[in-house]
Formats: sequence, C-alpha cells, structure tokens
Amino acid sequence: MEENKNNELMLPAVAMRGLVCFPRFVMHFDVAREISIKAVETALKNDRLVFLTAQKDIYTEEPGDEDLYRIGVVAEIRQTLKTPDNIMRVLVEGLYRAKIKETVEEDGMLKCLIKKLPDYSRTKPDSAELTAIMRSIKDVFERYGELVPRMPKELIGSIMCQDNPYTLFENIAYNMNFDFHDKQMLLEESNILSRLGMLYADLVHEVEVLEIEKEIQDEVRNNIDKNQREYYLREQMKVISSQLGDEETPEEAYEYIDKIYELKLSEEITEKLVKEADRLLKMPSSSQEAFVIRNYLDTVLDLPWNKLSKTKTDINKAAKILDKDHYGLKKVKDRILESIAVHCLMPEVTGQIICLVGPPGVGKTSIGKSIAKALGREYVRISLGGVRDESDIRGHRKTYIGAMPGRIISAMKQAGTQNPLILFDEIDKMGNDFKGDPASAMLEVLDSEQNKEFRDHYIEVPFDLSRVLFVTTANTTDTIPQPLLDRMEVIELTSYTREEKFHIAKEHLIPKQIKKHGLKASQIKINDTVIYSLTDYYTREAGVRNLERAIAGLCRKAAKEIVSGNMKKVSFTAKNLESYIGPKKYIDDDKLTENEIGVVNGLAWTQAGGVLMPLEVLILDGKGNIETTGSLGDVMKESAKLAVSYVRSVDEKYNISPDFYKTKDIHIHAPEGAVPKDGPSAGVTMTTALVSALSGMPVRCDVAMTGEITLHGKVLPIGGLREKTMAAYKAGIKTVIIPQANKSDLEEVDDAVKASTEFIFASKLEDVLDNALCKKNNKNGKPVKMIIPPEDNMDSSNASVTS
Repeated sequence: MEENKNNELMLPAVAMRGLVCFPRFVMHFDVAREISIKAVETALKNDRLVFLTAQKDIYTEEPGDEDLYRIGVVAEIRQTLKTPDNIMRVLVEGLYRAKIKETVEEDGMLKCLIKKLPDYSRTKPDSAELTAIMRSIKDVFERYGELVPRMPKELIGSIMCQDNPYTLFENIAYNMNFDFHDKQMLLEESNILSRLGMLYADLVHEVEVLEIEKEIQDEVRNNIDKNQREYYLREQMKVISSQLGDEETPEEAYEYIDKIYELKLSEEITEKLVKEADRLLKMPSSSQEAFVIRNYLDTVLDLPWNKLSKTKTDINKAAKILDKDHYGLKKVKDRILESIAVHCLMPEVTGQIICLVGPPGVGKTSIGKSIAKALGREYVRISLGGVRDESDIRGHRKTYIGAMPGRIISAMKQAGTQNPLILFDEIDKMGNDFKGDPASAMLEVLDSEQNKEFRDHYIEVPFDLSRVLFVTTANTTDTIPQPLLDRMEVIELTSYTREEKFHIAKEHLIPKQIKKHGLKASQIKINDTVIYSLTDYYTREAGVRNLERAIAGLCRKAAKEIVSGNMKKVSFTAKNLESYIGPKKYIDDDKLTENEIGVVNGLAWTQAGGVLMPLEVLILDGKGNIETTGSLGDVMKESAKLAVSYVRSVDEKYNISPDFYKTKDIHIHAPEGAVPKDGPSAGVTMTTALVSALSGMPVRCDVAMTGEITLHGKVLPIGGLREKTMAAYKAGIKTVIIPQANKSDLEEVDDAVKASTEFIFASKLEDVLDNALCKKNNKNGKPVKMIIPPEDNMDSSNASVTS
C-alpha cells in the first residue's frame, strides 16, 4: 500500500463482473483473469488490501479506466484457494468506500489511486419521514418473502424486527438478488433517506416481476385437465401391468387374507393385516410399496401365533439332564426345578425372568441351553454385547428402506413357538448413544405385566411374550440400570472351587477334549494329581476356560506322540507334566510353617477364588505412627486404626504397655505388595497380629481367620466364605476362625473342606485371640513352638508338633 500527502492510496484493483461489494459485507468470488490474479497475489504479499469496483459491461475482457465505476470498496482478503483449473477463489470483507482518482496498469495488473469517502451520513433526518420509508420497505419486503419460496425465515424475522435504518438497509441490500447496476447506485449514494428510497423502488419492481411470474405459472397449471390426465395414466398402468404379467396381484392378496383369517387372531390384529392386504390388492405388484407390504405380511404371518411347544413336566428327568450337563450350580438347578414344579401345579404361570450373574467362564451361557433341554423348550440366544441402538430391540418402521423387525421378534420367528427359552447374553454390556437406549427398550420386554402386548416398530401389532422364559447373563450388576435389574430375579454364580474344577475336568472336560481330538480313552490317561496341578499351578481363574485349554493342550501332545509312533498310550503324571507343558506359572500361597510373633494367616477373596494372605505386624521404637504397606485400600487402613484402638482397650489383659501408641511405631504389611487389597474382612487378622506383636505371644501357624471387627470387639459377618475356606483347605490349614453370623453359610462350603477342617465360630475378638494365640509355656518357660513341614499337602498325618 502506497500513501501520498493527500491521504490517497495506490492499491491493486480487481474489476468485478456483475458483483458489487459493500462495506462490512463478507463475500467470495472467483478470479480467472491474469491481471486480477496478479492483483490478489500482490495484495497477499503486502497488507492484504485490495480495491474492488464493478465494471460497467460484464463482457469487457480488458477493462480500462473508462470501463470502471468510479466508486468501489476497499476490502481485506480473508482467504484464497486455487483450483486445479487455475482459478482462484477469494474470500473478502468490505472495509470502506473509496473513489478512483487515477487508474494505471503496471507489473501485469490493474492499480488504482483511491481516496477514502466519508462513511454513510449518521445525522438523523426527519424521524417521521424515516419511519414512513422504513415501514413501507418492511411491507414490500414481507410480500417479497411470500413470493420467494426459499427465503430463510430467520432473515425475514430479523428484518421485520429491525429499527436501525442503516442495519435495515444493509440486511436487505446485501441479501437481495438485485441487478448489479442497481446495487452500484445504492453503493454510490451517501444519504440514508435517498438510499432507503432507492431500495424501496427496487423492491417494488422486484415484487411486481415476481407476481407476474406467479400468475403465468398458475394459468399454465390450471390449463391441464386433471381428470383427463389421471385417466390417461391409469390406462397406461393397466397396459404395462398386463405386459408384465401382474394379473396375479389380486390372487396373491386373497391368499394373504385367507391366511390371516386362518390364524384366528384378535380383532385389532386381523383388521390391521387385512387392511394391508387390501392395499396390496389396489396396486401393481412391481411397485416398491407392494414389495414392502409383501415383506411385511410374510414376516407377520411367519410368526408363531398360537403355537406352543410341549413343556416337560418330569422333574426327576430334568434334574438328571441338568446334572449330566453341568457340575455344581446348585442354586440355578434348584430354581429351574422349582419352575417345573410350579408349572405342574399351575400350567398358566408366566413371568419368569432369571438373571445369572457371575465371573467369566463359570457356565452362565451354557447352562441356558441345558435349561431349555430340561424343560423341553426351543432355545434361542441373543447376544446384547455392544448393542447401542434401540432399533436392535424394537426394529425399524417398515416405511424405511431395508427395514426389518428387532431381535426379539426375529428370535420368536426363529424359535417357531410362543414359549421358547430366550437367552439374553451379556446384558450388562449394552450401551447407548444418540440413536436411543436399548436398555430402556428392554424394560417392556422383561416386564411380565407389559410384555403381553409387546409392539415391535416393524410389525406394528401386539405380540404376546408372556409365555417366554427369559434368562439373562451378566458379569456384574453395576452397569445394569436399576429399573431393568428390578425386573429380574438375580442368581449369583460364584467362582468354582478347587474341588469343583477337579470334578468338572474329570467328568466333563477331559471326555469332551478326548473326543474332540479324535483320541480314544485307552490312548490317553490324565491322573488326578495332574488335574490338581493344572488348576493350582497352570491356571488361576474363576471359571474353567483356561483349564479346558490346558487339557486340550495335553490331548494335542498325546496325539502328536501317537501319530509319530513314539507311543501307543500316553500317561500324564505329576512327574512328567512339566516336560510336556513347561514349568509352573503360579506358586502356592505363602503359608506359615511355624508359630511366629506378629504374623497371622488371613483369608481373602478374589474373582479367581479365595487366597491365603499372611498379614505381618512389626513394632518399632517411635512416636506412635501407623504405617501400612502392601497396596492396602482405605477400608483396610480404617481396620488398622480400629485394631489399634481395640488393643488399647485390652492392653492390661494381654500385658501390653499402655503407652505403646505413644512410644512405638506400628508397621502393617500384606504381601504381595503389587496386588491392590481392600475390604473389612481383615479386621480380626490385623487385631490378632497386633496383639501378638505387642504382647510377644506367637500365633498358631495352623490357624487361618477372617472377619470384620467393631470398635468394641464384636466380630461381624463377611462374604466369600466358600472361596476362603477352600483356600485354607488347599494350603493345609486345619483350623479356620469365622464369624458366628456366618455359621449358616457353611451349607455352601464344599463337603471335602468341611470334612477336613475344624471351624471355630467367633462372636467377639476374645474368642479369636483365645484360639489363635499360643499362651502355654514349656518347662523352660518358653512358648510352645509348632512347626509344619513345607511339603505338607493337606494330609493331617504329616503335621507334627515339636517344642
């Protein structure tokens, strides 16, 4: 930009063809002429300012000074884009008006010496005259908006509500499709009243042209005889249908009507379906709508209306089927047998919705198929994992292209009966997004009071789901919405114990894998010790999937040995197991082998089962600090504080220094340090270890314990007793201290555990301490020392007591 003493600027100029730019107006245009492209590129290199003025004749290819309007707009280039065909697209914003003083062509472009014009006059003219012209413009513009079909309503509303004359002018002038000569006249005028007068005249002229166009179009449209036109088109359709062989359409429609009446449905459903068949009768079969109706009727008529499969009522046979297919799962089996018993007494009973919740691999999905087999029902599985669209459940309306029914109706069609067993697998994995919430759609399906008239969006008629036995599976109930969870009877499936895994492997998995790998029972032998080794040292899980994979691996090893001719029969024993599948992946739980001070065998629950968790307490000189390590959670840290407070209340009884909380530091540690631990059931373990460390009395190494404590020394019940006691049994612990309130839970404990373990029921911490601490002294005045050999393998005959 070059500026002289008279405040005149020399700017690169672009001659506009049929376009006029206004101040404060953002517009884009294409530049193809070389002189114009050069002007834009020069402006981009400097201060991005360019002078835009319209040329008088749009067909002039090389405009000179006399071909340009004298008044234009200085604009700032916002953005440019060059297309492959060497056309530059430019986005600019008008800044202010300017007048050409001189026009020159140099450096291959057009340059103009310009002088800035004063802004529009802001002096207020006669208010009455201004108001009158503004009202007139608004009235004419309103009529203009009615005649232009694509006029934005927002623009009309903003103009009709505008009180500022300058803004009113800019909103109309900038957005109306006037001739560029008229727009140039508006740009050159400075007085606002004159501008509005010119704008009013342009609007009136435009409205008159539009009204004439509308009259011509209406007259032409009315000249077409509607009746003649329809008659002509219908005759054409008849001839076309005859040529295409569409005479079968009436016959097809009557067949649909006969099928509808044969089903003997309710009046509402019959009326709806007959109406659709009548529509098919009145249209050619080759039309798209006829295709939609035909698919709809086929889908609805294929549903199992009034079709029921015969349900088995022999409760003893059902029990044998369930026991044959699955080991354990007593709660589920009892619940199914109860359903069969109720059905024998009341065949009309409905509304059975069961939710099986448990860790992966415990047989939730497979038990569903066994239940259907035991009841004599058809089995259909629907996987809900990752479903995020409500239409997956309810279907799409048939008006959409490619519409189809939802998964529920599709499952009923697949079952072919109104009383199947439908398994909703992974119901806790459903999501939701902008397409809807499938969990909310499931509320009607799983509500026995509402699913009698379930309406799929596709079939549009009520379908009875009340006779269906719904079984759902989930790994957790945390992600299931509460209203949906409230509609289901939840049965918790815990992880398999060591003994259950042994029986499942021996009775189900090994025969299954031998058959699957083409082996005979005489060609492979897997000892019982191998099964225990696989569960203890090669797999650590809640279910049996990895155990089955490990057994499959042994079968492959055996097949290889037999096919290669090395052996005719392969026997796997505890001694040769590592040579086939490698070293052990897991080690035994850390168990105490002698009575120690401040170390106690605790019991913990994990998703993979129970574990033995020794807890250590060390007393150091200090200032009364309590240090907890081993990735302990907040609840366990609070249990440590409870234990310290309780010990302070009984310090005299156990000969503990009353000021230990001031003079001693207490360090509590729970191996393994990298594994997070939390929960209240370690309360009795911490207290026992703390009393032992402060009093100097050792803790029995053959005792394990679990229980929550209160500040006054009460022992509260805990969960996971079945898994915890199995961990103690596996580690060779012969005595387990549990809360008195958990006595009734012993029914769930494995029989092998109950047969070899002594259970001590504690209602107070005194009961725990009296049974866990070694108080007797030998002749030398020293505490009795009990030692359990590390190689002990749960056989009580191996235990020995030495002093």
